[in-house]
Amino acid sequence: MEMNKSRESIAFGKAVREARRSLGLSQDDFAAVSHLHRTYVGGIERGERNPTLSTIWRISAALKLTPEVLIERARLILEARAQS
Repeated sequence: MEMNKSRESIAFGKAVREARRSLGLSQDDFAAVSHLHRTYVGGIERGERNPTLSTIWRISAALKLTPEVLIERARLILEARAQS
């Protein structure tokens, strides 16, 4: 089944993946810390999921970032992709 991935969801997922990896967390470890299912985390990182605001707060807390910083990182990724 082909999923519609928005550019914003892909950029947000990439920002989450980069932040998770910078902390040295596996998807399993990150899922446990953020109290989310590993497959859901994978879907977010691939841009297949559009997380709710409360989920973004949980993800941000697990990454030791504010939601604003995480969304700003996604915005920068989105801008960089538009310029390339």
